[in-house]
Amino acid sequence: MAPPAPAARALTCPACGGGVELRAAGYTVHVACQYCGSILDVTDPQVKLVTQYHHQAAQLEIPLGTRGALRGVEWEAIGYLRRSENGTYGWEEYLLFNPYHGYRWLVKVRGGWSLGEALTVTPDWISYDTLAIGPEAYSHFFADGEAQVDYVLGEFYWRVAVGERVKTGDWVRPGAMLSREENAQEVSWTRNELLPAKEMRKAFGVEPPRKIWPPLPHQPSPYGAWLKTGLAIGAAAFAFLLVMAVLFGGTGWSAAGSFPIAADGREQSATLGPVTLTNRYQKVELRAEVPRLENGWLDIDYRLVDRATQQAYEAYGAAERYSGYDSDGAWNEGSRRSTVSIASVPAGSYDLIVDYKGNRWSGASSSSSDSGWMDAGNQPEVQVEMRQGRIYGSNLFIALLLIALPLLFALIAHATFETARKNESDFASTGDDDEDDE
Repeated sequence: MAPPAPAARALTCPACGGGVELRAAGYTVHVACQYCGSILDVTDPQVKLVTQYHHQAAQLEIPLGTRGALRGVEWEAIGYLRRSENGTYGWEEYLLFNPYHGYRWLVKVRGGWSLGEALTVTPDWISYDTLAIGPEAYSHFFADGEAQVDYVLGEFYWRVAVGERVKTGDWVRPGAMLSREENAQEVSWTRNELLPAKEMRKAFGVEPPRKIWPPLPHQPSPYGAWLKTGLAIGAAAFAFLLVMAVLFGGTGWSAAGSFPIAADGREQSATLGPVTLTNRYQKVELRAEVPRLENGWLDIDYRLVDRATQQAYEAYGAAERYSGYDSDGAWNEGSRRSTVSIASVPAGSYDLIVDYKGNRWSGASSSSSDSGWMDAGNQPEVQVEMRQGRIYGSNLFIALLLIALPLLFALIAHATFETARKNESDFASTGDDDEDDE
């Protein structure tokens, strides 16, 4: 059965005479006057003055008494603490109250907000630096520190005081922090869950912070989820491209014909066909090889002529090969093979017309003889092969590059984020291990 909702209670501050409203009367032990900051013990019917102050109350980002809904529960801000690690690395804590759900903490650190809930169980020790609450594992992030209360406003369920100190330690996992506080009387654990900025704005009208950098200890990388999804999509896309390449990669090389090369260097022509292209559009590759070629070249013009429309698709190639001797010894350059391609040829029945002409190098000398490669006795010839529809290896490479580039940028951004986050830890690697060992 839910406890009865506490009634609001008004009292007068014995230090300044200001009116103080208790929002959790019956639960509250200490309250800090909103006018002068004096701390009052409200368990005494006469309202005992614990500590008297005469400073002006701070202007809070969330005024006490403000109500807002977080995770489906309406909370009222009733207390405020400003705390620090012995005066440095400060943070703010709002005590939230709901008569049916108890207390929560709203913790603000460097612009980021977390909702804290005190644990009723002690976390399990998994290893030296790992704790667990159920299925959630937490890694040690901050070593034992000491936190102090620097400023108090509003009401609290314990006897709070400025200067109050506790020993602290923190463990984190993406999106949550596990905090341990210890004083002479008790050890308490709190699980703080990071709140999105838009949720805080909707609940309490808090403006979102500028970019938090370095990241908070329990702040998840904004690139992590994107990177995971991107890797899955990228792998699927590349696998799809590979399958398409294998299934529809087209034919291998097939011999189209061998043609003699005239010794007098006249232009010759040969017609092959029909050549049937079945895909709607495809790339046609043509390869010529001249086995006897030496210190000369062969000009080759190709024309694929559609038998139905007489539309011609043309390409030019040349095989050239040179060799000789000089003061450094034997040398050679060029190739007896030439490969050209014609892109986006429509389906149809074609004639392949090959016009070719052999040439001798006029600069050949005794040190770079042409070996008479065009002489009739050498039976010079050009062998022509073709293949169609093959997917370009360069296209696959470009596709892989386009898939990988965004992932690479995301990976770099993710690594930068995680490095900056982990560098905030007391257990961050300093890179001095080797020096320490010396």
